[in-house]
Amino acid sequence: MGETSNANLLTTGSIPKKIIMFAIPLLWGNLFQQLYNVADSLIVGNFLGNNALAAVSSSGNLIFLMVGFFGGIGVGAGVVIARYFGAGEYEKLKKAIHTALAFGGVCGIFLTVAALILAPQILKLIGTPEEVLPKSLVYFRVYFAGSLGFVIYNFGMGILQSLGDSKSPVIYLIISACLNVILDLVLIGGLGFGVGAAAFATIVSQIFRKLRREPEAFRLSFRELRMNGNMLRLIVVNGIPAGIQNSIIAVANVFVQSNINQFGALAMAGCGSYSKIEGFGFIPVTCFSQALTTFIGQNLGAKEYDRTKKGALFGTICGIGIAEVIGIAVFFFSPYLIAAFGGDQKAIEYGIAEAHTIALFYCLLAFSHCMAAIQRGAGRSIVPMFVMMLVWCGVRVTYISIVIRIIPVINVIYWAYPLTWFISSVIFLILFLKTDWIHGLEKQ
Repeated sequence: MGETSNANLLTTGSIPKKIIMFAIPLLWGNLFQQLYNVADSLIVGNFLGNNALAAVSSSGNLIFLMVGFFGGIGVGAGVVIARYFGAGEYEKLKKAIHTALAFGGVCGIFLTVAALILAPQILKLIGTPEEVLPKSLVYFRVYFAGSLGFVIYNFGMGILQSLGDSKSPVIYLIISACLNVILDLVLIGGLGFGVGAAAFATIVSQIFRKLRREPEAFRLSFRELRMNGNMLRLIVVNGIPAGIQNSIIAVANVFVQSNINQFGALAMAGCGSYSKIEGFGFIPVTCFSQALTTFIGQNLGAKEYDRTKKGALFGTICGIGIAEVIGIAVFFFSPYLIAAFGGDQKAIEYGIAEAHTIALFYCLLAFSHCMAAIQRGAGRSIVPMFVMMLVWCGVRVTYISIVIRIIPVINVIYWAYPLTWFISSVIFLILFLKTDWIHGLEKQ
């Protein structure tokens, strides 16, 4: 297989070093990924005003709703690929890679057609104000016109990470983020185009070629790009729970957004600005959960059970600690960060209030995501799916539906997140202590 593939194996060497060295590029990659949306919001807010900023900001949850399911399928593909890579079964690995990318192409085409047709109905369903609706519709449709590109892009990044390569994705993300910012400045700041240009800049900036240069045993070949029935079944079985989880959470967040929309365009703009900052707070949560899923998948494939247990504990502790440090920073610096997005003072106040309610609870979010990542890496995606559906969707929607009628203030909506993070963390902890997930992995 050669030195490149062996260097990417997470089944040997120092556990802390392997996880940290794998997570650091993911950290940078997710940082630049977040710059996509932040660049849109900063430039749109400062050049086009509050309504345009609200249009871009309010589309975020809808976009995640549309791509979240297919992103979950990509996670399922990554679990299967990591197992075969860890076990050294390279023929099966190659079939899994080509099946995943072929299926990703089909998903991208379907997503484009569905989003373009359903965009007006979805935006009206969540109560997008009339003054914001036209710009939201333009942004939404232009963004999803590039569905095929960003679905394949994200599938490809997931494959590289499953193969232990977390460095190549960050290179592409840095290039993409810089290109996105340049296009935003030229199209919006220089040429005066509207919010559609922001979406166009984002989709154009996503490029993927790395798998064409991977070692021969698992290099992408367009002639072999087809769906293998058995591989597709494994990918779907592992990915559908994660996809449903993403979609259900997104539905809940769209419901939250629809309630925020009732407070007007200034609330939409301010809360949207905070959500961009919050994305940076979630970066360590995302990178350590991704690292955990890959680490556990590879080591279970190699039957390194004791190593799997130690890595799971180390990754969880790191994710929680770093997330809370960032949460404290967001809490104290949020007035300056949110003001950078421009807009009226009232919009800025909405964003600051949300940050001061949520930021100190990032540790709970990190714990829940790390526990979910452990299960996904072990091929048990259905457990976190049910927990997230029950709490992050069911409890969150029920809480807002009841309490907002009793106390009709926007702070009620802000508290939905830390409350549901706390409940899910308690449930995950109880399940962990009762079923002893880590020490029971070798029994599967």
